[in-house]
Amino acid sequence: MSLGWKQSFRNFEIYLRLEKSLSGNSIEAYLDDVQKLERYFSEIGSDLTPAKVTYSDLKNFLLWYSADNHNTRTQSRTLSGIRAFYRFLLIEGEIEENPATLIESPKTGLKLPEVLSVMEIDRLIGEIDLSKPEGHRNKAIIETLYGCGLRVSELVNLRLTDIHYGEGFVIVTGKGNKQRLVPVSGKALKEIDIYKKDRDRLPVIHDQNVLFLNRRGSRLSRAMIFTIIKELAAKAGIIKNISPHTFRHSFATHMIEAGADLRAVQEMLGHESILTTEIYTHIDRSFLRDTLIMFHPRS
Repeated sequence: MSLGWKQSFRNFEIYLRLEKSLSGNSIEAYLDDVQKLERYFSEIGSDLTPAKVTYSDLKNFLLWYSADNHNTRTQSRTLSGIRAFYRFLLIEGEIEENPATLIESPKTGLKLPEVLSVMEIDRLIGEIDLSKPEGHRNKAIIETLYGCGLRVSELVNLRLTDIHYGEGFVIVTGKGNKQRLVPVSGKALKEIDIYKKDRDRLPVIHDQNVLFLNRRGSRLSRAMIFTIIKELAAKAGIIKNISPHTFRHSFATHMIEAGADLRAVQEMLGHESILTTEIYTHIDRSFLRDTLIMFHPRS
């Protein structure tokens, strides 16, 4: 007898957590993708279990889902989660054939990430009020995001013991709890040092080894980092749609535009595949093309 949706979800979650070592956010995203499929069958009044779903059922689901979700990237994201779910069922022996194998992803095209110029980053940092208690902390946050190309989850989990001043490196714990060494600029280290003096003056510190804390002495949330950056961007008059990830994109783009080796940038960003890093070479090429149009006498 094939398993129902709830038990399959539970087994899939355990697999993602223990065998794939994914973060809580990634697990939640995968489960949400598959739950959309269950909702579809519920809405059409079908009692199909996961193992009974066919290629044709999945095609009908995608037609149903795309009717209300026109964004092809959202569709691709959902399909990716469903594919992972059925690969898992195949591994577990719940199914003999994977119905998702032949499903094609919608064409998304190449979307280049938003990037800030060095001048815009300086403008944003210039809006930080250093007379406020959180001023030096926020400056250290921006310098660390941009200076190391960190993901926001990696930033909020940085520990005091991860910073190696003598060697000029930080130990970063990335996706799947994989650690990597990332060079850190002298500017970022200087701002962290200044902030640590304010940190030490907090009335209570709950997370002793966590670097960036809120005024209650606890680890900053990812949402708080978003809020800090959005407010600074508004003050600086930057109308681009930016987030903490924008500083990671800017770090990679500026490195490659300056001639950095793609493999080195891949290592610093913690990308599993160099194909992920290669998107920044497209940005670089567009930068070169703009330079040609601006300065070549035949343009």
